[in-house]
Amino acid sequence: MPKSSAPNDKSRFLDVPVEPFEIAPDASPDELLRRMERISFQGRNLATAHRIWQRMLADDVVIFLGVAGALTAGGLRLAIARLIHDRAVDCVVSTGANLYHDLHETRGRRHFIGSPEADDRALQAARVDRVYDTYVDEDEFVDNDNWIAGFTRELEARPYTTREYLYQLGRRLWNETRGDGILTAAYRASVPLFCPAIADSSIGMGLAQARHARPRCGWIDVIGDIMESTNLVIRRPRTASVVLGGGTPKNFINQAGVQADFYRPGAGGHRYALQIITDTPHFGGASGSTLDEAQSWGKLAVDADQVTVHADATLAFPILTSALAASARQLIAARRPPRFELTGRALGVDGTSVPVDRFDGPDDPSA
Repeated sequence: MPKSSAPNDKSRFLDVPVEPFEIAPDASPDELLRRMERISFQGRNLATAHRIWQRMLADDVVIFLGVAGALTAGGLRLAIARLIHDRAVDCVVSTGANLYHDLHETRGRRHFIGSPEADDRALQAARVDRVYDTYVDEDEFVDNDNWIAGFTRELEARPYTTREYLYQLGRRLWNETRGDGILTAAYRASVPLFCPAIADSSIGMGLAQARHARPRCGWIDVIGDIMESTNLVIRRPRTASVVLGGGTPKNFINQAGVQADFYRPGAGGHRYALQIITDTPHFGGASGSTLDEAQSWGKLAVDADQVTVHADATLAFPILTSALAASARQLIAARRPPRFELTGRALGVDGTSVPVDRFDGPDDPSA
């Protein structure tokens, strides 16, 4: 049978033309992304991510930020700190490595430009560690570990959620250094900061050193993290997710909504989601899984506004956040973000106590 040549067969597909990108030397980052909305592939996806983040800020949602990969070693820590200061995000979930490298620079140390072609045996002999093309002084890391251990030994010997422990760590860092960074920004802005895989980092090693020196120190209650993050969603069920690099933070953020829905049906998954990832979905790992796949688990609302940007975060994130700082200035100023009380053992949300030993909500008669 011959193919139909009726014009309306194709006009519904051939509607919005691609606009060739023209170089504009004076274009701002937000103007750059606006024009990238009419090109293709990951450029258009990054422009879409910009739009979705603006919609998050305009809506009454709790915005989670997940940070995985070597992003602080790679130079993105102050961009993340700025988002926390501005309350463009409301809750941060990070790997321990990102927070450790942030602590390293907040204490006045640096990472150094290196080469992936380096002689690693020579680096090891010089006590220099390598993160792909970035170097760091191992002796300074040893000093960081000892500093973390000493700080931990001074704390009351009892279990701490990572949120409470990192709040105390950020406060100590700020009081000692007055340095900007992720940990100090979260402390100063009273933004909860979770690290569910804290043992898989040099922060965990410092905690272990503290416990070795003083039994009952360095107790981290990661199940309490689940309780606190879930209770946050129970009290503020409209959520959004921004994920950099997948990893443990991505699933921890997503599972909070699923757990909340189990105890208080109706959470319904994130209303908005964007992820910047380099992993691919066809190997079955969570880091590369699609946001559509997340809908099957109830992690994402079926009508969620969502986009995946397949790109290195060190390429995409500086452009995206620079554009957001300009385009969303008024949205950020007009926001009424959730207020958190982080000083106690329980996470307080909008003036109410959220215990770490049971799931509670405003409608719970036992609350």
